[in-house]
Amino acid sequence: MFCQLGDIAIHAQVEGPADAPPVLLLHSLGTTLHMWDPQAAALARRHRVIRMDMRGHGLTEAPEGPYSMAMLAQDALALLDALGIERAHVGGVSIGGRIALQMAAMAPQRVLSLMPCDTALEFGGAAGWQERIDMVTAGGVRAVADMTMGRWVLDQSLASSKGLRRMLVGTDPQGWLGCAMALRDCTAADILGKIACPTTVVVGDRDPSTPPSAAQAIQAAIPGSTLVTIRDAAHIPNLEQEHAMTRAILQHMEAVTALPATAAEAGLVMRRRVLGEAHVARSEAALTPLDAPFRDFILEGVWGRVWTRPGLSVRDRSLLCLGILSALHHHDEFRLHVRATRNTGVTPEEIAEVLLQVAAYAGVPSANTALRIAKETLNEMEG
Repeated sequence: MFCQLGDIAIHAQVEGPADAPPVLLLHSLGTTLHMWDPQAAALARRHRVIRMDMRGHGLTEAPEGPYSMAMLAQDALALLDALGIERAHVGGVSIGGRIALQMAAMAPQRVLSLMPCDTALEFGGAAGWQERIDMVTAGGVRAVADMTMGRWVLDQSLASSKGLRRMLVGTDPQGWLGCAMALRDCTAADILGKIACPTTVVVGDRDPSTPPSAAQAIQAAIPGSTLVTIRDAAHIPNLEQEHAMTRAILQHMEAVTALPATAAEAGLVMRRRVLGEAHVARSEAALTPLDAPFRDFILEGVWGRVWTRPGLSVRDRSLLCLGILSALHHHDEFRLHVRATRNTGVTPEEIAEVLLQVAAYAGVPSANTALRIAKETLNEMEG
């Protein structure tokens, strides 16, 4: 998708259930939103994942610089505005991580939690950046490609490393220069003492650009933050150490979206997550003394003790509900859970597969009726 945000058209990608917790992922200098592909695929099962090509990169426009860290943070906030997202969890690598920190400092009410990865409060002083800026001004991004790749990954022979190099050399020089100037000019004073949200700092143990000491400085600057070190990883671990990076991101999200301790409270959160805020609000508004005890029983015993168990994902439980409800001819509940697929991540294609299983093991008439209801409901949802 493309959005006109202020002076530029930004390219973005949104995946995952519409009502799930939103997660914004920001890429590094000289790459695109695709550097987050492995982590986005894992997150999108239970989260609404938003990625963008930052100013001057990928398919986003590249106006003449210089850019500033505040400008890049405002781009990201404007994208959230355009998507109707008031608050989001934000993660980023390198400059993306620094933009995430800037967002939390500028607009703390917009950032639910932070995942700054392989980044720093400051980036080594102006002289080193000015040298690279001069090289790119004279010879394009290829002039710094070998130097950059030596910092990004440990094994440049990997297919993923070759892909990163293609992203790098394909970057618009004007966009690279604008963002490099933002890195050159940013200071720790812009963010120190201004961030208090839950934060997990991630760093590769062999990152030469923003080493573990830089990550430790971020951790020390944000009260209550934690540090995760990825072994055998350089500056961009997303692809070279895909599984470790994905695990770190998922563990952070699991911690910051953890359900309340009591079953009733956890059940209410889960019910809203699956069925949607609007449905639950309508149901609660219609509650009477007659059905209140039943609501409490379902809330605690089913939503709070079954749906919250770790053995199956919310998506898996959604698929099971669809199959069981259709086989037992509970058509109103089946329709309700078809509507819930917009939140659980189950696709129409997967509903069709479930109903084939129902036809095979519970009978064709049951599946045929459920298929008709599913088609009607999905058409209503599209409308």
